[in-house]
Amino acid sequence: MSAMLKITLPDGSARDVAVGTTPAEIAAAIGPGLAKAALAARVDGELRDLNRPLEHDAALALVTAKDETDALELVRHDYAHVLAEAVQHLFPGTQITFGPATEDGFYYDFAPKDRPFTEEDLPAIEAEMRRIIAKDEPLIREVWSRADLIARWTARGETFKAEWARDLPEGETLTVYRAGTGEDAWLDMCRGPHLASTGKLDPEAFKLTRVSGAYWRGDQKNAMLSRIYGTGWLSKKQLQAHLTRLEEAAKRDHRKLGAEMDLFHLQAEAHGSVFWHPKGFRVWRELEAYMRRAIDGAGYREVKTPQVMDARQWEQSGHWGKYRENMFVIPDEAPNTEDDGPIVSNDAAWMALKPMNCPAHVLIFRQGIRSYRDLPMRLYENGCCHRNEPHGALHGLMRVRQFTQDDAHIFCREDQIVDEVRAFCALADRVYKDFGFTYAIKLALRPDKRFGTDAMWDQAEAELRDAVVGAGLATPDYGWEELPGEGAFYAPKLEWHLTDAIGRTWQVGTIQSDRVLPERLDASYVGEDGERHRPVMLHRAIFGSYERFIGILIEHFAGKLPVWLAPVQAVVATIVSDADEYARAVVARLTAAGIRVESDLRNEKINYKVREHSLAKVPNLVVVGKREAEENTVALRVLGSQGQTMLTLDEAVARLVAEATPPDLA
Repeated sequence: MSAMLKITLPDGSARDVAVGTTPAEIAAAIGPGLAKAALAARVDGELRDLNRPLEHDAALALVTAKDETDALELVRHDYAHVLAEAVQHLFPGTQITFGPATEDGFYYDFAPKDRPFTEEDLPAIEAEMRRIIAKDEPLIREVWSRADLIARWTARGETFKAEWARDLPEGETLTVYRAGTGEDAWLDMCRGPHLASTGKLDPEAFKLTRVSGAYWRGDQKNAMLSRIYGTGWLSKKQLQAHLTRLEEAAKRDHRKLGAEMDLFHLQAEAHGSVFWHPKGFRVWRELEAYMRRAIDGAGYREVKTPQVMDARQWEQSGHWGKYRENMFVIPDEAPNTEDDGPIVSNDAAWMALKPMNCPAHVLIFRQGIRSYRDLPMRLYENGCCHRNEPHGALHGLMRVRQFTQDDAHIFCREDQIVDEVRAFCALADRVYKDFGFTYAIKLALRPDKRFGTDAMWDQAEAELRDAVVGAGLATPDYGWEELPGEGAFYAPKLEWHLTDAIGRTWQVGTIQSDRVLPERLDASYVGEDGERHRPVMLHRAIFGSYERFIGILIEHFAGKLPVWLAPVQAVVATIVSDADEYARAVVARLTAAGIRVESDLRNEKINYKVREHSLAKVPNLVVVGKREAEENTVALRVLGSQGQTMLTLDEAVARLVAEATPPDLA
């Protein structure tokens, strides 16, 4: 009699099965509907193939399309493999490299035999992918020895795969997935898991999107490859919804709208930094004023710290070893890492533009003797920082090299942490709701490489968790989730992920509970017992950076910013030149009432003016002609609405003043 295994299902029930039974067989035993729906299995939490035999007692959960996160990762991984198989069928001699799933799809990197791929190749590749899916090829997992695998790749001329097989760690199980059977089976080296067969994919739920260059293993010293991108989903309906979102996102692109609204521009003379135009900087100033009202009401004290600091400070804080390659250093021949030796300790000491504000705030805290009565101390700075981001990573306002953070650090006692975090949660909630965002909160836990003891991390993670639970936010309604390994090297953090008007998410706000930096930079206060104690340092931001937050707002509102935030809140436009004097009087009246207003007295048709100011996303167009001048009235056209409303000038002023009033943060 063969040995038996105990397999526990999610409902708590258990089944006794023979060693070697597969999750697919268990699904079939439960019912034909589940057997058809099952895509993969979680065995003791590990995602596995349905047809991989069970070897020991285990908890088993069958993955279906309802488990969308797992299901999407599986199908995208499979689409990538089908893409690679299709390319090698159509372009013999092409070498394959890597093909992972991504956030919305997948890609695969190839070394073409004759020429780089172009977007003109994509329709034929898509057709071949659909043919492979229709064949319903089984995807079979096999374990190979390193020597056999290297020999196989070498014999087939797959030099990239052979190199990768040689470099994998000794003792690692090397697996291959075989698509199909017989001599013509297609193989790829992969950890898996995969679906049971290609036929599990929907042939109408994917689309190849673009082609780009990519370096082998991400190193520009290596060979240039052709990368083919695609998007993959569980159904055609999901794909169409995604493509619609992409179309809408293109319309909302902050770079396009920023030019149309005359807000900012970027150019090579300051690559990665923003040239703010008067209208764009008005938006910045309004956000800055809004945030100052928020932090003043919450008991923060604003500071300003130097842009350039001695590199020894960054070495002591730990940032030199972690971020040196992304720091702008003066002179730029400074040691690359802590391993290159200590920072020079003389008049020629290395300096660096600050990539973050936290060490400078510790230096302010250390001025004078701090008492437990001084805590919590909340220091805020609109701090300009610089990070040497890779050229290819820069993207409009979303990823820049010079940016300004709405940054603050709260120095507090152990017994104050939970209350401070809860207060920050309430402040962030109010701010995000003022801009019409919903959000999810996630707790990013300790990474593998970190400073501090396990006890420090245990305590810090528990405090953040307790604060969110106490604030009533650790619920599915707020998308509460814990993210293992996603914390900073010095602290766990809470993250706020905003959802915009078209369903995209943006990680923006954060608060981190840090015991490491106060220790490394020797911050202390005198406790009630007369002894020195280390404060806990809470790093927090709500906007994240002004640049990125403005980019998000432009796309969220499709350029139609709330009236209080709009750089120009109204334009007074004339129909005929006879109304010019009245238009000037209306502008003067609105200006006196605090409205940001411009006039348009050009000798152009009113429909032309309406179109032009609509493109610039001016929220209110105040139209005046000879009749309006005689009756002391205006015709008000609101951006995005049809028609116009006739109002007396007094009514129009009152209405615009009400709309232009910023949110009340009292």
